[in-house]
Amino acid sequence: MGEGACTADPDALLAATGRLGVGTAFGTFGELLQGVLPEADRDFLVTFPMAQWATATFWPTNDLDHIRVFPGHKRKSARLAATIMELFGLSGGGVLELGGELAEGKGFASSSADLVATARAVGDAFGMPLSERTIESLLRQIEPSDGVMYDGIVAFYHREVRLRERIGVLPPLTVVAHDEGGAVDTIRFNRIPKPFDDADKQEYARLLTALTAAVRAGDLPAVGRVTTRSAELNGKLRPRRYFDVVHRLCREVEGYGLVIAHSGTALGVLLAEDDPERAAKIDHVRRACAGLPGQVTVHRSLGADELSGGG
Repeated sequence: MGEGACTADPDALLAATGRLGVGTAFGTFGELLQGVLPEADRDFLVTFPMAQWATATFWPTNDLDHIRVFPGHKRKSARLAATIMELFGLSGGGVLELGGELAEGKGFASSSADLVATARAVGDAFGMPLSERTIESLLRQIEPSDGVMYDGIVAFYHREVRLRERIGVLPPLTVVAHDEGGAVDTIRFNRIPKPFDDADKQEYARLLTALTAAVRAGDLPAVGRVTTRSAELNGKLRPRRYFDVVHRLCREVEGYGLVIAHSGTALGVLLAEDDPERAAKIDHVRRACAGLPGQVTVHRSLGADELSGGG
């Protein structure tokens, strides 16, 4: 039986094991800021949690000696589940099912969210919740990560898979994004040498300081200035064909700024969720982008009442 299609009977598995683990993890709309810091040329990003989720369900069973995963191409998640079981001396195998609403290859942290949801599901199945730090250390063995194991907005060394600093939370925001289409292989993208010089790295350090202060103060215009500059600088690494169009639209609807999926395909306009003209502004962007390749998508960020901020 192949692993590309799920034929497992969840009720039968649950009856056989008596255990059912579930886990979720939010995705991101790219990053508020991403670049390289002058301190030892360390790659970093600042997360932007969105109300879009990866889900995982794990049924452990002694009838298997390995992890069967659905969909079958989610092999990294299967590897992580097996690693957790081995680490804690748990016998047998299990069936892991992954789902959710995060498109792959778009810069929405889908791979990292799958892994975090998997870790939480396996831990839940065995009654042993895994801490953020534990999940971070487990993912460090597998691939670069977007830091979505941490609640709230954080500065994160994604290549090292290591927390730099908890920053805080923002009120819910809307992102009206033009997705140029296609997909980006994040692993390959992360291997590309960064074309940033010393002046760029010094600017990234200043931007990180400014963004940290802006988030903690709830200063959304200041947040938008940083995210826009980060989107501009990212053009050195991955130019966007329609950057000028989206930037113009941002000014037309008086958005806070641009926000980009640095290693993905989407570039968006940042709006207040409670803007009384929000619907009209979304419609304006949709109509203006109607003749462009790709599509317009709308996203909502997670607000303070939905995130603990890691405090």
